[in-house]
Amino acid sequence: MGMYSDPELLNWFTSEYPKHCKTKLDMGKSCVRLKKMEDIPYELIGEMVSKVTADQWIETYEKALKR
Repeated sequence: MGMYSDPELLNWFTSEYPKHCKTKLDMGKSCVRLKKMEDIPYELIGEMVSKVTADQWIETYEKALKR
């Protein structure tokens, strides 16, 4: 859940979620809880995944390890 480590991406996701789903956003420390298969916002998840490259995620991960 790379969006938790990037406040800008997290804010984007939380503001976009209501546009794609009828249910309230249910998030934990490292998860988004989706209770029904038919409620999964595949388009939104695909867009979110495309916003972070593998190299960007590795860089974020490595920075967190150095702390």
